[in-house]
Amino acid sequence: MDLAPQLTPAQAGAALAEGALAVDVREPEEWEAGHVDGALWIPLGELQARAGELPRDRPLVIVCRTGARSGYAADALVAAGYDASNLAGGLFAWAAAALPLAPAGGYVL
Repeated sequence: MDLAPQLTPAQAGAALAEGALAVDVREPEEWEAGHVDGALWIPLGELQARAGELPRDRPLVIVCRTGARSGYAADALVAAGYDASNLAGGLFAWAAAALPLAPAGGYVL
């Protein structure tokens, strides 16, 4: 059962524009290829140890390539009391919706 809300790319983009923080849980090579501009990068394997870096005073949009890893992370964060949502379909869906990736020319690996 999903604890975290599932956001479409458009909903996630709107949430980010309103002050939410994107948290990317992918691996280093995936992050370097392309990511949401302004995202905080914490690989999934480090998330529990680094959860203290996450703000509790703003919504979080958790991001991975397809939405699977980020779904697990978002559910765990909701269970821990964070205001977290999952980017449904991950960065593949984000890019398919023609939303921007950083750096310029970034792509989904």
